[in-house]
Amino acid sequence: MKLGLYSITYLGVWYRGRALTVEELIDRARAYGYDGVEIDGKRPHGNPLDLPASRCRDLRARALDAGIELYAVAANNDFSSPIPEHRESQLAYVRELIRMTADLGAPTLRMFAAWPGITMTPEGGRYTAARRVWREAHLDLSAEETWDFCRDGLIEAARWAGDSGVTLALQNHPPVTNTPGDMLRMIRDVGSPHLKACLDAPLAAQQGVTSMRDAARDVGPLQVLSHFGGEYERQPDGTVRGLIREADMTLTPEGYYADFVEGMRDIGYDGYVGYELCHPLPLVNGEPVGIEFADRNAELAAAYLRAIIGTPERAASVPRR
Repeated sequence: MKLGLYSITYLGVWYRGRALTVEELIDRARAYGYDGVEIDGKRPHGNPLDLPASRCRDLRARALDAGIELYAVAANNDFSSPIPEHRESQLAYVRELIRMTADLGAPTLRMFAAWPGITMTPEGGRYTAARRVWREAHLDLSAEETWDFCRDGLIEAARWAGDSGVTLALQNHPPVTNTPGDMLRMIRDVGSPHLKACLDAPLAAQQGVTSMRDAARDVGPLQVLSHFGGEYERQPDGTVRGLIREADMTLTPEGYYADFVEGMRDIGYDGYVGYELCHPLPLVNGEPVGIEFADRNAELAAAYLRAIIGTPERAASVPRR
């Protein structure tokens, strides 16, 4: 397995301060020992409005020079709306993301079935308002109707992906695909060789999965992408401890990733597992933590997962900024 850095970590959503440029993100990935970068498909990193073919070629060359692979793009799509114009706008967005993914030379575009989005507040990104809007939009819609809208959007997107040589990776992310089983059912319903799976262990744990090895075996050869998240601290003996930030902002130890890695080995998965710092972060003196919090966790996350996978750390050949 290879270690990736998902750019949401440095999008300026959760910490206090500006987003990194994609070039700076590539440098961070190299400095912290990652193998590749996944670009989030929204501003300022990866909205296709801002990445014509020429810009994609420049970023591709920049990553190649740094020894970093652009291995995926992440869509923030929602195919579930009862409003046809909204679904059609999302299809246009995804079609352009597929074009952009191909221009970047990335093999994979991560997909949601539905994604409510986030809003920005003085305390950083928050889910509450976007989730409320999404729920209200679906009050008069049955679960089956919502499912069908998402399925139909993915069918159309998968056809474009096949035409462009891109693989879509559906994540087990709510709403709609609320469990790994939902994710697999949607993939089966779409029935395209161009739509595969992005089983993420942190989401699966929240969704009640108790055996990551069993979940991995259920996905099997469909698995083409994965992510991991959390916060980390260096122990006195030099090892790194993984922690999960709960909804009440307390931290609890992470206890499922060794099982997940074994499950990935069982199915022969040798693709990317990308780190994402993507949750509300603690406040210090009433303000969100700064970018140094993201830096520390991104660096420690790579060391943590490499220790579980059993691969040596890559040399940090770029000075820290």
